[in-house]
Amino acid sequence: MRSLLALLIMTLTLAVLCCCEKDPKEPLGPISTDSIKIKKEVANAFVKRQKRSSLYERYFEYYKSPMEQMHERCENYPPCDYLSDQIGFSLAYNRFFGRY
Repeated sequence: MRSLLALLIMTLTLAVLCCCEKDPKEPLGPISTDSIKIKKEVANAFVKRQKRSSLYERYFEYYKSPMEQMHERCENYPPCDYLSDQIGFSLAYNRFFGRY
């Protein structure tokens, strides 16, 4: 019985030593940025854009609402963009472009 137990302990010890050994393929130094980069085709295959299915969503993808157009007009004009951060969009838009 003792010899069987000793044999089992030796087998388990050798199995642990074999499994816990460091991987020889793993670099010992710091990881370089070249090993992190992936090809463009692989990245595009991984991240796919979900297609829009309804006509309503497709319409709003191409045509912007009037309020969104006003926001973009204000964002493209630096004084309006800066002032909108201070006092709000509607007041800044009224000051530079008049009533909406």
